[in-house]
Amino acid sequence: MPPRVVSLLPSATEIVAALGVEPVATSHECDYPPRVRDAPSVVKSRIDASASSAEIDAQVQESASEGGVYRIDREALAAAAPDVVISQGICEVCAVDTVAVESAIEELGLNCELVTTDPHSVGDILRDIESIGDALGRRERAAELVDELRARIDRVATTAAESPIEPSVAVLDWLDPPMVAGHWVPELVELAGGEYGLADPGDASTPREWVEIRDDDPDILVAAPCGFELDQIAENRSDLTVREGWSSLRAVRMNRAYAMDGHHLTNRPGPRVVETLETLAALLQPEHFDVPEPWMATSLPELG
Repeated sequence: MPPRVVSLLPSATEIVAALGVEPVATSHECDYPPRVRDAPSVVKSRIDASASSAEIDAQVQESASEGGVYRIDREALAAAAPDVVISQGICEVCAVDTVAVESAIEELGLNCELVTTDPHSVGDILRDIESIGDALGRRERAAELVDELRARIDRVATTAAESPIEPSVAVLDWLDPPMVAGHWVPELVELAGGEYGLADPGDASTPREWVEIRDDDPDILVAAPCGFELDQIAENRSDLTVREGWSSLRAVRMNRAYAMDGHHLTNRPGPRVVETLETLAALLQPEHFDVPEPWMATSLPELG
């Protein structure tokens, strides 16, 4: 009989589902594969995710002084009677953090295993899949999945390496204030055949002054704010386009400023990190890769 699994973040939910286990409860943000939306949520957010990027940032700052962005529904967690709970330690804004989860498990007296993910690279993501596979008794399936993902990564990297062009790239995972994407994103850009000048692989995502991005003047700029699909990026596009020097950026002048789904792709370190890589490769090396599906990425000026 499969273990009863509670997943507290979308990427872990995707891993659990890919390993053939249906979570008995998830977080409010878990939405893929679509069937997991029917699972009860054990996490509540204090943030209005439909607000503007500046308003969301202000809400996050205010929540930090009020006990954090998320609240665990202890009654729902107890009702789920989990054998395994999967949490994260990488970002207290992205999902409920491990300390809060440990406290809830202890207070409820639950007899379960807590698995914590903390990925900062593509290799970390693949190791998380293996670790979760071990915890769920799905070691063989996890190994198969990792092999499949590595093969797709290798295909992209091999094809991208054949191009003589290595464009400079900046990926923003927040718009106001602007934040340069870190962790696994610089590595993905390099695998896709680009140069990432504003962060090294494994660096934390960091707010930057706009002048830093303007001075970097990348060949390609990708707006992929955390939690935003393309329609919400369109609503917040002016956070970038009204900034001083926007129209003079090389990426804008060459029509290589893009919007990319930051909710399902860029900021979700699970099996679909390879879809993120393949989408980035299509933006960086369009002559070598298929055009991404419309929901994944599109030209920023033509969005909406």
